[in-house]
Amino acid sequence: MTSADLYVQTFLKESEIGQVYVKGARIWVPDAENVWLGAELLENYTGQKKIKIQLEDNGEEREFEIKDKKRLPHLRNPEILIGENDLTSLSYLNEPEVLYNLKVRFLESNCIYTYCGIVLVAINPYEQLPIYGNELIQMYSGQDMGTMDPHIFAVAEEAFKLMSRFDKNQSIIVSGESGAGKTVSAKYAMRYFAMVGGSQKETQVEQKVLASNPIMEAIGNAKTTRNDNSSRFGKYIEISFNKNNEIIGAHMRTYLLEKSRVVYQAAEERNYHIFYQLCASKDLPEFKKYCLLSPDDFYYTSHGQAPEIDGVDDGEDLVSVREAFTMLGISEKDQMMIFQIQSAVLHFGNVKIREADGESSEIKKDDKHLTIMCKLLGIEESQMRMWLCNKKIVTVGEVLTKPLTLTQASFAQDALAKHIYAQIFDWIVEKINKALQSGAKSTKFIGVLDIYGFETFEINSFEQFCINYANEKLQQIFNMHVFKLEQEEYVREAIEWSFIDFYDNQPCIDLIESKLGILDLLDEECKMPKGSDENWCQKLYDKHLGKAKHFEKPRMSRSAFIINHFADRVEYQADGFLEKNRDTVLEENINILRASEFELVAELFEEKVDPNEKKSRAGSATTHPLRQAPKGGRGSNKKTVGSQFRESLHKLMETLNATTPHYIRCIKPNDTKEAFIFEPKRAVEQLRACGVLETIRISAAGYPSRWTYPEFFQRYRVLAGSKDINRSDQRKTCENVLTKVIQGNVKKTPRGLEDPDKYRFGKTKIFFRAGQVAYLEKLRSDKLKACGIMIQKHVKGWLARRRYQRIIKSITLLQKYGRGLLARRHAKFLRETFAATRIQKHWKGYKARSHYIKVRKATVIIQSAIRGFFGRILFKKELHEHRAITIQKLVRSWLARKRYKRVMRGIVLLQSHFRRRRAKKELKQLKIEAKSVEHIKNVNKGLENKIIQLQQKLDAKNKEGMTIKEQEVYIKQLKTEMEKLRSSSEEAKKSSNKITDLIQQIKDLQEELSKEREEKQVLISEKEELVKEHTQVLSKMAEEKCKLKEELEEANLKLQQQETSTDDVLKRKLEEATQQLQAEFDSERGHHQRLVKEHARLQQRFENLQSEMQMVTSPHGHKRTPSDISAISLESYTSSASPDEVKYEEEGPEDKDQGYGTKKKKKAPAPPVPTASAMEKEMKDVDVGLILRLQNKMKEIEQQKTKLEERLRQYEDEGHPQTGNSDAVISNSAFDALKQQLVNADDVQLVIKLQKRVAELEMTKSKLADELDERDDEDEEKSGFKITTPEYAYNNLKRMNGHVDKEPPYDNKEEMQELQNENDKLKREVNKLMKSISENVSFEKGGTNSPAGKEFMDAKKIEDQVKVFRDQFTAMADELDRRREECLQLRAMLAEKSITTHAIAKESYGGNDDLVNEDNELALAYRTQKELNRLLENQLQKTEKDIKKKEEKLKREIKELKTENEAAQKIINQFNSITRNLQLGPEAKIEATMQHEITRLTSENLDLREKADKQADQIRKMKKMLKVYAKKLKDGDVAEIEAELEKDDKQKKTEDNVATVKHLDRTYMGMLEYKKEDEGRLIKCLIMDLKPKVAQGLLPGLPAYILFMCVRHTDYINDDEKVRTLLTNTINGIKKCVKKHNKELERVILWLANTCRLLHTLKQYSGEKTFQSENTSRQNEHCLRNFDLSEYRQVFSDLAVWIFQTMIKYMEEVIQPMVVPAVLEHEAIAGLSASKPSGMRGRSSSTQDEDVRELSLDTLMKSLNKYNQVLSQHAVDPELVKQVFRQLYYYIGSNALNNLLLRKDMCNWSKGMQIRYNLSHLEQWLRDNKLNESGAQSTLEPITQASQLLQARKSEADVDSICEMCSKLTTAQIVKILNLYTPVDEFEERVPISFIRKIQERLKSTKKEEDNTLLIDTKYSFPVTFPFNPSSLTLDSIDVPEALHLDFLTRV
Repeated sequence: MTSADLYVQTFLKESEIGQVYVKGARIWVPDAENVWLGAELLENYTGQKKIKIQLEDNGEEREFEIKDKKRLPHLRNPEILIGENDLTSLSYLNEPEVLYNLKVRFLESNCIYTYCGIVLVAINPYEQLPIYGNELIQMYSGQDMGTMDPHIFAVAEEAFKLMSRFDKNQSIIVSGESGAGKTVSAKYAMRYFAMVGGSQKETQVEQKVLASNPIMEAIGNAKTTRNDNSSRFGKYIEISFNKNNEIIGAHMRTYLLEKSRVVYQAAEERNYHIFYQLCASKDLPEFKKYCLLSPDDFYYTSHGQAPEIDGVDDGEDLVSVREAFTMLGISEKDQMMIFQIQSAVLHFGNVKIREADGESSEIKKDDKHLTIMCKLLGIEESQMRMWLCNKKIVTVGEVLTKPLTLTQASFAQDALAKHIYAQIFDWIVEKINKALQSGAKSTKFIGVLDIYGFETFEINSFEQFCINYANEKLQQIFNMHVFKLEQEEYVREAIEWSFIDFYDNQPCIDLIESKLGILDLLDEECKMPKGSDENWCQKLYDKHLGKAKHFEKPRMSRSAFIINHFADRVEYQADGFLEKNRDTVLEENINILRASEFELVAELFEEKVDPNEKKSRAGSATTHPLRQAPKGGRGSNKKTVGSQFRESLHKLMETLNATTPHYIRCIKPNDTKEAFIFEPKRAVEQLRACGVLETIRISAAGYPSRWTYPEFFQRYRVLAGSKDINRSDQRKTCENVLTKVIQGNVKKTPRGLEDPDKYRFGKTKIFFRAGQVAYLEKLRSDKLKACGIMIQKHVKGWLARRRYQRIIKSITLLQKYGRGLLARRHAKFLRETFAATRIQKHWKGYKARSHYIKVRKATVIIQSAIRGFFGRILFKKELHEHRAITIQKLVRSWLARKRYKRVMRGIVLLQSHFRRRRAKKELKQLKIEAKSVEHIKNVNKGLENKIIQLQQKLDAKNKEGMTIKEQEVYIKQLKTEMEKLRSSSEEAKKSSNKITDLIQQIKDLQEELSKEREEKQVLISEKEELVKEHTQVLSKMAEEKCKLKEELEEANLKLQQQETSTDDVLKRKLEEATQQLQAEFDSERGHHQRLVKEHARLQQRFENLQSEMQMVTSPHGHKRTPSDISAISLESYTSSASPDEVKYEEEGPEDKDQGYGTKKKKKAPAPPVPTASAMEKEMKDVDVGLILRLQNKMKEIEQQKTKLEERLRQYEDEGHPQTGNSDAVISNSAFDALKQQLVNADDVQLVIKLQKRVAELEMTKSKLADELDERDDEDEEKSGFKITTPEYAYNNLKRMNGHVDKEPPYDNKEEMQELQNENDKLKREVNKLMKSISENVSFEKGGTNSPAGKEFMDAKKIEDQVKVFRDQFTAMADELDRRREECLQLRAMLAEKSITTHAIAKESYGGNDDLVNEDNELALAYRTQKELNRLLENQLQKTEKDIKKKEEKLKREIKELKTENEAAQKIINQFNSITRNLQLGPEAKIEATMQHEITRLTSENLDLREKADKQADQIRKMKKMLKVYAKKLKDGDVAEIEAELEKDDKQKKTEDNVATVKHLDRTYMGMLEYKKEDEGRLIKCLIMDLKPKVAQGLLPGLPAYILFMCVRHTDYINDDEKVRTLLTNTINGIKKCVKKHNKELERVILWLANTCRLLHTLKQYSGEKTFQSENTSRQNEHCLRNFDLSEYRQVFSDLAVWIFQTMIKYMEEVIQPMVVPAVLEHEAIAGLSASKPSGMRGRSSSTQDEDVRELSLDTLMKSLNKYNQVLSQHAVDPELVKQVFRQLYYYIGSNALNNLLLRKDMCNWSKGMQIRYNLSHLEQWLRDNKLNESGAQSTLEPITQASQLLQARKSEADVDSICEMCSKLTTAQIVKILNLYTPVDEFEERVPISFIRKIQERLKSTKKEEDNTLLIDTKYSFPVTFPFNPSSLTLDSIDVPEALHLDFLTRV
């Protein structure tokens, strides 16, 4: 291994190296066993040759030799960068860091996927992981690649997104060693596409795509020593998509099947899976005929001695294969035939060839396996027995038969077996491709390439050469793509960069594939008659040795060569290259198989037609004998395996170059297939081979580390001073920081001299060289460490001072109380001692005095005598003692002082030593605790709690003091008020009289206020009446418009039916004739093809029998064919048909031979083998002309077809094109056939005209519909109304189609327009007149009228008025029809003639246009016509005025009649009441009379009051108008005033004409009556057309009440059919409305609320006692009497559930993109940032959009507020609102947790704090909206516990607390979060593996039945309930507003 392989260039200068390679720096050193080892420098590097290091694994110290100063050891990245998702995010990009990062992720985090720039590195875990479920596919769908954790689904999503957005084809290239997991990766990628691209149609193409996997695995995969399911071929699958991004098909291409495995396998390996699956299923009844044995009994499956795979059931796998075959449309017959051929291959391997006499071989006659094999393949056993041991040699004039030796025969046997298997493999692939094809047009595709990785073994042969050649080509594309992406990034950011020198393997590719390259020389040697591997190898030496740097020759071999590939140096053994490249199979064996009686076997070995040759037309192809071609013919055209592989590889490269590639590199971690075992040697070999390190090298050569300006500022702002920060310009701030930090810290470097090579400033990002980010991280950590020490210093000082003060205070208190106690005790002792002493003193004095007196007398004498003697002796003694004491005192004091000093010195020394040791220990402990953030938190937590408690106590004391002060002030105020009250009591007595006056004033004001309120109420009622009148006018106009629209639709429908009836007849006849002709043509063609196939098979069989006859008749094994028999004669013999074939042709379809297994085949015995004489006899009886006649017939049919096509083309070219409208009556093909069928040219013209007319009518219909929709919208917006008539629409259509000439300015178009307008005006006025007459004049009989009314409305007058009005109407209608006919005639004339000035000039003035209008005749004619029109218009206006006058007169008369009728009715009522009163007694009469008089006076009073109110209101209005007019007069707006006065006059007239009668004293039953024919209008107006804005201003649930009131009426009249249709149409209408407007949230909520209200109302008024507990007596009267609608209640409940789910689905779709930004990414706490360097995946994404709206927590809160507001506006039940937000909160929590589990960048302490803070906002929102009892907060518990887990302390002592805290999380989720936990700063620590293991053990012991799923099901829905919520409203109090346009409903 060279140094270049070990080291990567660093971008550090010599002056900077000393700052990086210092003592304590962490480096990588190479190691023979572990490849790389981590170490630490023990000294600074100053340029010495050797440097001391210490290994981190075992602590061993050694010296590391540095040979080159420019090749220093690799530096290690900071701990916070270890385990990153993207290897390109590492600051130091080198091989050891890549290897170490992959190892950490694989072993510690169990993450098998890692990004390396554009490459996804996938390590095979050798274990099934639960990371491929459908819920994970949903999580990755629609996500950006850089946001989620690395996964193959992320790569697939990126490819799918790029394809769908940019319509560019994509490809996913999966490569790696055998056993690395390529096949599984490709399978999961295809599964992802099938899920996200699945269509909703019945075809389900995606299932067919997935079904191809088990088939290809069975026939193309095998067990090897490295992999139990190794793909032994390469495949490229193109998955096609349509414009809607749905899978519509697929296509598969295969490369280089390992055919040698069929006949040989190494030890511990297996053959292809299909063979073992067949053997495992040998006991099945359908497989009995195959005579299968166990795998050990077959030669081809017993080489490896490992027939079984652990955990694999071959029998079950075969069942899956058969199901897949069935799904792909392969019939059961073809399936059994496939298994039959594969079984024959197994038996063929057991055929034993033995050596015969001489150089020949033979097969035993009783070889049962040969018999079975021939039977299964349907071939002659004798022929196969002979040609396995012999071969033909064809020369120019003769054919020789040569026997084969045993070796040659065995080789031919194996070659044939391999060829049979390869052919059936290709046939299956072809069938799969046909099944996956679709008729729909494919617009784009995604290709998945599962191809073998780079291979090198001890012995490398032709297969390894081709594999490595393919990998060289793929590596070249990969290098160019990586380089291109880097270049595009630099160009996009406007970064200046130098050319990156990357490895280009083009010379190696040229060595292999260029002219006279290895493959060319190999093909050339294969063409040589005596070509050999040694000769070819020698040619390679002569051509390339010493000339090509990638080609070498081994030292000790002449039959091997070496190629230096991009990944390794590989030695190839040339033995077998030529034979494998030729892939030779004996032609005789192929001919035998072609003559098989089974169609499939014969089809497999048919000669493939060259696709480049021009194909002949069907039916005219001639048959050729499939006889053996001479050497140099067919054999010379056969391509070699190498050339075929090269061509297919070139096509693959073209495909890949035309797509956007995505790379997946599969890595095999160990060779023992053990789960989660990582061998660095094996891994680094594959990393070097698959191009991952090349990606790293290209990235490291440029600027690998990239930060956006906001991210850089957020991360490294601690390095900037306050003066360097510019908030308005973050780029300027970043420049200041980098200039100061990177450039300013270089020793002896001026600030002005910047080194631009360390970093670059792009447009949006900062680009850093390798290692610069690590340097910045070091500076940041040093700065944070210094700040932490400063904070610790002050905090520790404050804590120490506070502790000292507390200790001093405590000691002082103790001393005070202790000293007091001792003092009191001492005083007591002194008092007692003093008393006792005094007592003793007096007593002893007395005794002493008594004794003294007695003794003194006796002793005085003695004393006096001897006192002198003793006195002298005592003096001497005392003098002696005094001197001794003085000496002792001095000596003892000296000794004591000496001893005291010595003891004190020792004590001081011991104390200082002890205190020093204790201080060191405490210092060490404090340092450890200082590093623990949790310690600081706990200390601060305790202090904060104490501070809070003290603050609370202080606040309480302050409050008490404040209350006391306030009470004192209040007492003082009371005293002063008492004094004031006493002084003012006298004044109050004086002012008592004023109070009465004030009370009277208040009463007067209240009366005025009540009057104002009444006036206001009157104004409101008048406004409502005006609104009702306005809505009535609009509804009437709308009804008239609907009627006109219906008339137009009926007319169009009739016209369309008339025109389509004739077209349908023609079309049906035409289709019947075409189908009959096509059926005859297909039957003739099929019969001809069968004859051709049978003829070819019999011809081949004849040749085989002929050759066999030659062998039989030849005594010595050699036979010469007469040279005078030409191939043409043989062809003429074999081209005729036999009588049996003619008989076959005459049989019916049921008697024809349809293949193997049919009725005829079963009945008829197999034909005997013909002899030579029989064959000659048969040849004489052949009908040669039969086939020629068939061919002539087919030619005639083909010629007729071409003639028909030519006639069609000619007819279309003559000017009769076929319209391409898909909505036409007949299709294009049917119309073409129609033109051919019609003989008469006039009929053809008629059909064409009809077709054009239909197309025009369709266009007219669509445009009229659009115009009506626009008018509807305008009517809703404006108060006006414009009538749309059919004639008006027809005129507009004519104008749009341009039938009226547009050339002259005075053309007839304007005349036509004016006439049409007059026509429209006439019709509108007539319609209005008839409508007003029908509304205002009632001619019904039987009404109660007054006498005056009877006189006026007698029968004669009624008849006269009716007659007058009818005459007027008929006259006007006749005039209207006449005008319409004139307009139509004029329009038709214009449309037919289309006269222009040029046409007139050409016809009358010789083509001179100037003469046409020379005297201005056209203008004069135009003015004359205009005057006529004006006269007609004046007449029309006069007629309109007369009609209006009559109408007003009739209205006045009607009004007078109504008033007289009402007066008469009142008189009748009075009379009736008087007559009733007369029948009563005197007192009752008086009382009744008084009551009647009171009511009369009251009613009159009310009438007068109403008139007075109206007059007052009118006066008030007039005053306001006067003020306005006065103001306008000042401004000069006189014209505007006049217009308003006219408007008021008109309004006044209309108000006078229309009278409204209010019935105040009428009672209602709470029912609404409607007619049966109005049911559709009811549903339309109340459900379909009701808008949420209108519903918000109505009574909540009003549509539900109205519907129930209609149901009540049907119950009242007991109409079963009516109630059933009403409820059914209501349900269907609500469903239709919700489906149509499912994206309009307000409308969906509106009908959810109304459906629930209708459900509750049905329950409340059902009559059941359980629902009547809260009803009033009036509500109980409104209950249903006849119907039991309990079944409909269940239907409405289901409907409400469906609407609820629709609403929730839409809400979830809206908030789905907000969840992650709001809950996970929103950072509201300042200073807590979790940003880290992002790799290439984080830097670039396919979904980058500058205009994307930024989503945050506020956006989510706004959406929730909006939902809550809309729900409350429509009065949705509160319990249902709680269920809504519980479901939404569950969706938010589950989505957030699932994203957290898939995003490593979110798993850190800071992010856990931010998430918890964001969740607290959501919880507070629930409390603010009183939804905290809905259960929504509990749905957030999993994500809340996850955030708490991120913040929790993770030591071994916290295992139990964590397990108790995370009760809502599963074990897999807890372990996943702990594995993903990544420190953001160096102060945090990683979670140790031991801690995770203890957590797992603890959870296993506590949670016995554990759901070990990783992701939460986001589609889970809580059960929806509708608690009964009765209404307090009574039905009779509900009014139907006019805004609903339900005037056809009648209150009952």
